[in-house]
Order: sequence, then C-alpha cells, then structure tokens
Amino acid sequence: MTTAGDTAYRYRIAAPEDTEAIKDLDSSFTTDTVFQVTVTEEGFALREAPVEPPVTKVFPEDEPDGDDGDDADSRAFVAHGAAGDLAGFVAVSYSGWNRRLIIENIAVAPQHRGRGVGRALMGLAKEFARERGAGHLWLESTNINAPAIHAYQRMGFAFCGLDTTLYEGTPARGEHALYMSLPCH
Repeated sequence: MTTAGDTAYRYRIAAPEDTEAIKDLDSSFTTDTVFQVTVTEEGFALREAPVEPPVTKVFPEDEPDGDDGDDADSRAFVAHGAAGDLAGFVAVSYSGWNRRLIIENIAVAPQHRGRGVGRALMGLAKEFARERGAGHLWLESTNINAPAIHAYQRMGFAFCGLDTTLYEGTPARGEHALYMSLPCH
C-alpha cells in the first residue's frame, strides 16, 4: 500500500476480475497545448504550442487481442483507491530480441491524476523490466497528449522517435506517434 496525498492506494498484479474495470476506465484527457511536429530532411523537431479551444481526446475502445494474461513476458498492474475503485493500470510486454519492455497501455482515472499513481505504476513496470533483463522501457504517445508527455518526461523518459503514419486510417488521423524511452539501470 502506498499513500499519495491523503489517499492510500493498493497496487498489485491485475487479475481476471479487473478486466471490466480496466476496460471502463476513463483515459480521456483535455489539454490546452499540443506538440507540433515539423519533419525536415535532417529529422524532426517538436514544439509545444497552445491550442484554442482546448483539445479533448476520448480514446476508442481497444480491440480484444486474445491475450489470456498467462504470458510470462507480459504483465498488467492495477492501482485501487481507498474506496476500492480502480485508480489506474499499466499493461506491459517484454521483447527479448532488443531487451525492451513496452508500455502497451497506461491510464489513470481523472479523479486520481496528479497523485503519483502513474509514477507508482511505472515503477512496477520498471521492476518487471529489470526482472526480465530489459535495458529500457519504451512507449508511444500521440503528439496531442501533452499532459501524458510531460508526466513521462518527469519520470525520466526522453523522445527517441516519430511515426507520422501510424494513425492514418484511424480516428486519430492527423496526429503523430511520438516514441519515448527510459533506461532501466
């Protein structure tokens, strides 16, 4: 159990009974800044810029991936608030060929944001990464999710790549995928 602010949180490996609450967790966000991407012949540049009106993003429901949770190289962790409500979760998978722990998904319920829940969940992911022998954690975020990008930067993540086509043909068309990594030492 960890206390963040005046709220105690319980963290554990996710169980099958957490599936519905994870699926129903509100991962939407509103932001008044986004990261504008400029692609050049030499690479790319990012610049945080204000947007008016603020952008609200609601993520579409994920397609089922058939993962039964028994894969030794995959794990999900959950955080529960004092009232027993799901405060957040992180789902990760280990890729042995490049020793990378991929943050597949992380979300914190709006009423629990800013209380250290995401940082604690990322800490559990980092522990799992070390158990697996990972050299680094890796994640992808849309360029419009400035609140998450700032949180990842505060945790030590740094930009390491860009994909301008990942979201083509999806409701997120026009957004850019930003990749970030964090060493596991």
